[in-house]
Amino acid sequence: MREAIGQVRRFNRFYTGQIGVVSEHLLRSEYSLAEARVLYELAHRERPTASEIAGGLRLDRGYLSRILRRFQKDGLVARTKSGDDARARFLALTPKGRRTMTALEARSDEEVSALLRRVPVLARHRLTSAMRVIEEVLVPQDSKTPFLLRDPRPGDLGWIVSRHGALYSQEYRYDWRFEALVAQIVGEFVAHHDPKRERCWVAEKDGEVVGSVFVVRASAQVAKLRLLYVEPNARGHGVGARLIEECIRFARQAGYRKLSLWTQSELLAARHLYEKAGFARAKSVPHKSFGRDDLVAETWELKL
Repeated sequence: MREAIGQVRRFNRFYTGQIGVVSEHLLRSEYSLAEARVLYELAHRERPTASEIAGGLRLDRGYLSRILRRFQKDGLVARTKSGDDARARFLALTPKGRRTMTALEARSDEEVSALLRRVPVLARHRLTSAMRVIEEVLVPQDSKTPFLLRDPRPGDLGWIVSRHGALYSQEYRYDWRFEALVAQIVGEFVAHHDPKRERCWVAEKDGEVVGSVFVVRASAQVAKLRLLYVEPNARGHGVGARLIEECIRFARQAGYRKLSLWTQSELLAARHLYEKAGFARAKSVPHKSFGRDDLVAETWELKL
């Protein structure tokens, strides 16, 4: 046991030195490691409380309170009251807070990329495999690997278009014209993006993209939920429901009065999620598209 303890401590000293967490500020920012971890949790938890953050990070509540007061002073965090319990306060990043977190994640990607570039290509697989082994050994066997929601990064949008094309071809026999439609929607989102009224979320699990969704402006009062998708190996874990919840929450905060979406009658799992979230089918129209002549398009709506 003593030898194992020594090895673990040596590895901890080595790795923290490699990634620079012993410096006063993390990722060339004004924030410490603990503060950056709190920002990360706020970005990837749905309406957390301070108690949940403290428990998840094993932080002293007094220390966390000081961090949150600083974030509020800097305009990064907002608190809202619970409708069920007046004593409870939910935490959420403000638009400035999301921009700050996005910048930190981009810098983190840059630093990890620089670290990996020093490693020969064939050795990278050994390195990441060893990391997975450490994670698997230390994580309890009965715990589920969580997924997180984040803003898109370079490469994500092309991947989303590609996966839509591949999955809908495999599962519903849609041809290349469906992928072209997805590319058009994504391109329009980028070209006309209004961050105050439009948003994209990417779902990530074990470092891999497993789903995504968009909210786009249709009019001053109406937003559209678009391009919801979940990878087959991530289905049944609440990813789709969480993506829809984020769309509804954002649309309400942005001031929309209605959220609508366009889907197909044969997408039964997605239709079930929409119905469960409170959407109602408003219109059905048979059509011929994507190499199919037996499709029925549906419009679903949710009053906000």
